[in-house]
Amino acid sequence: MQTHEINNRFTEHFRGRGHTVVPSASLILDDPTLLFVNAGMVQFKPYFLGDAPAPYPRATSIQKCVRTGDIDEVGKTTRHNTFFQMAGNFSFGDYFKEGAIRNAWELITGSQSDGGYGFDPARLWVTVFEKDAEAARLWQQVTGIPAERIQARDGKDNYWDMGVPGPGGPCSEIYYDRGPEYGREGGPIVDEDRYIEIWNLVFMQDVRGELSPKLGHPPVGELPMKNIDTGMGVERVACLLQGVENVYETDLVRPVIAKAEELSGRRYGADPEDDVRFRVIADHARSGVMLVGDGVTPGNEARGYVLRRLLRRIIRSTRLLGVQDPVLGEFSAVVRDAMAPSYPELVSEYDRIEAVMVNEENAFLSTLTAGSKIFDVAVSEIKAGGGSRLAGDKAFQLHDTYGFPIDLTLEMAAEQGLSVDEQGFRDLMAEQRRRAKEDAKARKSGHGDLSTYRTLLDEHGSTEFLGYTDLQAQSRVLGLLVGGQPVPSAGEGTEVEMVLDRTPFYAEGGGQIADTGTLVGPGVEVQVQDVQRAVPGLFVHRAKVVAGELGVDTRLDASVDVTRRRAIERSHSATHLVHAAVRSAYGKRAAQAGSLNSPGRMRFDFTAPAAVSAEVLGGVEEEVNDYLQSDVEVNAYTTTMDRAMELGAVALFGEKYGDQVRVVDMGDYSRELCGGTHVGRIGQLGLVKLVADSSVGSGVHRVEALVGMDAMRHTSKESLLVSQLAEQFKVPAEQLPDRISGVVSRLRSAEKELQQLRVQQVLQSAGDLAGKGVDVRGVTLVAEQVPDGVDGGSLRALAAEVRNRVGSRPAVIALFSADEGKVGFVVGTNDAARDQGLAAGGLVPSFAAEVGGRGGGKPDMAQGGGSQPEGIPAAITALRAGLDRAVSGG
Repeated sequence: MQTHEINNRFTEHFRGRGHTVVPSASLILDDPTLLFVNAGMVQFKPYFLGDAPAPYPRATSIQKCVRTGDIDEVGKTTRHNTFFQMAGNFSFGDYFKEGAIRNAWELITGSQSDGGYGFDPARLWVTVFEKDAEAARLWQQVTGIPAERIQARDGKDNYWDMGVPGPGGPCSEIYYDRGPEYGREGGPIVDEDRYIEIWNLVFMQDVRGELSPKLGHPPVGELPMKNIDTGMGVERVACLLQGVENVYETDLVRPVIAKAEELSGRRYGADPEDDVRFRVIADHARSGVMLVGDGVTPGNEARGYVLRRLLRRIIRSTRLLGVQDPVLGEFSAVVRDAMAPSYPELVSEYDRIEAVMVNEENAFLSTLTAGSKIFDVAVSEIKAGGGSRLAGDKAFQLHDTYGFPIDLTLEMAAEQGLSVDEQGFRDLMAEQRRRAKEDAKARKSGHGDLSTYRTLLDEHGSTEFLGYTDLQAQSRVLGLLVGGQPVPSAGEGTEVEMVLDRTPFYAEGGGQIADTGTLVGPGVEVQVQDVQRAVPGLFVHRAKVVAGELGVDTRLDASVDVTRRRAIERSHSATHLVHAAVRSAYGKRAAQAGSLNSPGRMRFDFTAPAAVSAEVLGGVEEEVNDYLQSDVEVNAYTTTMDRAMELGAVALFGEKYGDQVRVVDMGDYSRELCGGTHVGRIGQLGLVKLVADSSVGSGVHRVEALVGMDAMRHTSKESLLVSQLAEQFKVPAEQLPDRISGVVSRLRSAEKELQQLRVQQVLQSAGDLAGKGVDVRGVTLVAEQVPDGVDGGSLRALAAEVRNRVGSRPAVIALFSADEGKVGFVVGTNDAARDQGLAAGGLVPSFAAEVGGRGGGKPDMAQGGGSQPEGIPAAITALRAGLDRAVSGG
């Protein structure tokens, strides 16, 4: 039975029993406790916690999940996976233990012809919480399973809670006996390799206190409404129904391994080390595609870092299999084809997914070689010094400069028999993050304890935002904080954080920066400097009391800085239009990856192909400005999410939207989900001028633009500059490109002539150098440092010329040159030296470490470089000693 059929049967089974079928939530939800969704119940947490009423009494879902705690173990075993699917059914105060047991048993043991899975009841075992006699009784009563196949376990195995005070309850697990060839008899309490868990049923009935019943502590009460939360491991069931040993052999994973076999020419199952690499590729490819599909982009923080780590482990694993060409595009296509029947969005979003993955691979491949060289040099130095540990600062350099995740460095070091100073690395990372985030953290969240804000929210409700229509309003101070502490009042000169009952000030969000302005009341004036959403629904105004005394319950007249707000609105509206134009040029793969809208200037980040041409960006600018002439009205309205999608509204990947969403239309050209403020008509933008473009990360491109009068002033300055250049070069403005190109061409020709003169001058010293040879056991060694600044090509030509002049006896030529903290060197041998077994490339390791470098080449000529010019004298000494050993056979 194929995995998609397993999912369909699960869904239809519970649909037929009155459950609402709920689509899988995104892998990234607005939950500060989770990096990724890791269980089927996550999207239902508000209902279990009582934070919101459940919209249906019973539900079912097939939830995609990612767990990243065991990344290092993936591939080493067949049990660990990062991506998996959890099928679940949920009851919110509706049916309880008996219903959950009956529903599960009927699906598992029901015949395949009737829509069930067809498992033999005689091979099923059940575990219950040791204090849950009711569940044990119901299993016998409802299913007929004999008592000897029902086993009791303690709270560590069969009690569930969220790790904090709140709902919890005993659970039951269903196991399948794979047979005596997989282990010992005696049920799951004896051997969980033979008896494999396929379904966990949580009976949520208790309120746990500070101490968990998992550890034997009694609950502090009963839930007023008993709930059911179950999870069936789709991949585990697929293994059993498909008759394979593990998830890597199932229908959704094996095709990735097959592709890796095709690309590498190696076979899964032939070599244990290769098998680890095949499994890493298969697991991480699925996870990578699913994460990118839900809007994660590679980066150096949080979710982006995990994704980057997964993708780079794929790249390195394929290289260890002997594949040097790019592979992520091919693997992502296989994952798409395998997973699309359950997740059709992988097809509609594939261009974007592929672009992100391919761009990340290209970016990493460009640094992998350079970083590996740095790593190899460091390893050589450590081993030469008798050490066994890579320093933390070297690991940090590999991460910071070459993008090596610390886990990749750890793997590479382990392969060389070395450890890594992880603590030193993490200390440097922490210091870097502290410096980078210190100011931003203070600005974004202020200094207040979030519990204070939550208390204000509980007492007064959400802040009423008036700023879509009003830029002035009357407001009342609900809360006042100074230095993070609630205060009743604050005097002149005090920096405060304020919560108002209603506000016209926009709180920073969606790329739009916050409003500023004033609050004026009887004898008091306050300057608003920033507005943030400290907790959802609550606007916190960071401000300074510039006159008088401000107190709680003070009524104030709030006024937004209108000129500044209008400039920000023009920038935000321009961002929507640029987004539409970019999508017009590149399609759906050009998805928004970030934006910043400030007065008169906008910045827009988007996922892009490997190269974004100036011609296309010029077309984007022209298309936007051409559309401005239509002066269409900008409309904003609230509708359902489903209706917005039907209308073609663009949503930002990774954003969490409710059932009701705000849509901003700019004619039929741009339609996006957006909570920001905008101009009334697009003609108010005046002009949009792209002024900068750059790459800001793996597969992410950035354009910056000026809007309105800022764009006009910029254009005027450019026009003046062009006029000045035209006057300087004595040509009309339209001839400037040709004239400047001619000047540059002549300069380059002059530089080439100068370089040729330098080479000739260097070669003139060949005779003198040849005369400085010394005898080393019958071999002439010329090892000298030449003047600084001689480039690699000239150094090689000089070494060849010296070699021609030393005569017919065996000779080794080694020349070194330093330039701006770098070392270049060339080693050459003549025919007589090579006849004695002396190879230029073989001599390089004897001295390269002294200059902090490496090199190699053919027997007649080798070349390399290093980073320690001060080590050249020691390198010459080391080379002489190495030559002595080579000639003497020592």
